[in-house]
Amino acid sequence: MKQKGINRFTGKRVWVIGASSGIGEACAKALLLEGAKVALSSRRADRLNAIAAHAKADQTLVIPLDVTNHDQLTQGYETLLKTWGGLDLLLFVSGMYVPLRADNFEIDAAEQTIEANLLGPMRAVALVLPAMLKAHTGHIAIVGSVAGYSGLPKALAYGPSKAGIINFCETLYYDLLPQGISVHMISPGFVATEATAQNDFEMPALISAEEAAAEIISGIERGEFDIHFPKRFSRFLKFLRILPYPLYFWIVRRFVKI
Repeated sequence: MKQKGINRFTGKRVWVIGASSGIGEACAKALLLEGAKVALSSRRADRLNAIAAHAKADQTLVIPLDVTNHDQLTQGYETLLKTWGGLDLLLFVSGMYVPLRADNFEIDAAEQTIEANLLGPMRAVALVLPAMLKAHTGHIAIVGSVAGYSGLPKALAYGPSKAGIINFCETLYYDLLPQGISVHMISPGFVATEATAQNDFEMPALISAEEAAAEIISGIERGEFDIHFPKRFSRFLKFLRILPYPLYFWIVRRFVKI
């Protein structure tokens, strides 16, 4: 059984959480150009309003919220349902990245990372699932990271949060495929965003947010579960996962100059 894709986004109701910058902003703009109705969410209302200003009057909803706040997420979803009557695609892009290594490990930063990157998507999925299960249709797309494939430098909290997303999406796919609901696990490599601008090392195969958005949207259109890119980098990291640990750590130390 193959899960469904979305042939055309025209008129589709999409909730982009994390739409104010980076990959989320690029996805929102691309979906608007495709004719989708897009609910724009993030903490920065001014950035969301700027995106909405370039769309048709009835094409967007601006729903500012913090993904770590369950009440705000709930109210946002209720607003969306009241206005549009339903949701075709949840695209969760929001996340945070704080570079952490063992010699500067900050538990407060780690907890905030897990709250935003793992529990945030779980909260949103818990909200939209009942209606999708009742209708036996819908799409759930969550942006994780290739950093979730295996342990990498400076990702002492970020990596585990994204590894959790991989496991979460895999289990969702198993449970929801028979229900007619599609799950899309999105694992980008290095993308030029405000988050990666913090990095002080060379980022191999760096791509733009617009290139990432194109990969995501085409993957959803095709009904892909495992959407990863850029392939020249993500496939290499997938290969590293199957190596014995001594060889894996040797390669990481040899090629990751951090």
